[in-house]
Amino acid sequence: MLKIAIQAKGRLNEDTLQILADSGITVSGGHRKLISHAEGFPMDVVYLRDDDIPQAVNMKVADIGIVGLNEVSEKEIDVDIVMRLGFSACRLSLAVPRDAGYTGLRWFENRRVATSYPNILRKFFSEHGISAEIHEIAGSVEVAPAVGMADAIFDIVSSGGTLIQNGLVEVETVMKSEAVLIASPGISDDKKAEIEKLRFRFSSIIESRGLKYVLMNLPKRCIDDAVAILPGMKSPTLLPLADPEWYSLHVVIGDKELWDKIEQLKQLGAEDILVLNLENIIR
Repeated sequence: MLKIAIQAKGRLNEDTLQILADSGITVSGGHRKLISHAEGFPMDVVYLRDDDIPQAVNMKVADIGIVGLNEVSEKEIDVDIVMRLGFSACRLSLAVPRDAGYTGLRWFENRRVATSYPNILRKFFSEHGISAEIHEIAGSVEVAPAVGMADAIFDIVSSGGTLIQNGLVEVETVMKSEAVLIASPGISDDKKAEIEKLRFRFSSIIESRGLKYVLMNLPKRCIDDAVAILPGMKSPTLLPLADPEWYSLHVVIGDKELWDKIEQLKQLGAEDILVLNLENIIR
């Protein structure tokens, strides 16, 4: 049985529980418990702080974990990244006071920068030949310039609203992050097989996002033209109707091109078009 470490609370916890649920896995109890049992997959769930998850997986306290790529990079702990999960996206950026007169990366030379991610920032400054004082603090990084603790900050940015509220402006993106599935190094073959089953479920969910299942009725005379403009897993599916001059056409279309394709199909003569959410794709 696998043991997975997930964040105890917050956005990453919610997104993790959602992808587990979409994969047919439900978790009993809640984040107030240290360990919960999962239904629908042979797995126990351990609730931890996000910054403790890489170490827990490295030490084999948990076989696998779901955590931000930023935490994996910051801890510099040996774990295997099994897959990127595409949710809880954010970026780690440098931000300065709005009136700082920022002119480029050299602005940080001999400045004090507050952050909860000193290792990532130290490596970034080293790569760019910048000598700055990195001041590590655990929380409320964005208030550091206002209270005189630092000249600038390096922190997680999602929408940027918190920066604006504190009179800061984002000036350099150092790395982009998202949730990743990590595994203990040197894990047994039996557990590797179970992880592969979980990865398969996650992949089917991730691949289905941004796709719609579209059904329509189409005159027989328009089939060739319709097939020519449509994508498909291999090709669109065609089913004859009771009326020999009409067919039902089924196809998967991405969100970004959905309405353009529908407009083209209507011009060809398509009718009774249904657009359905696609739950997952099993390849």
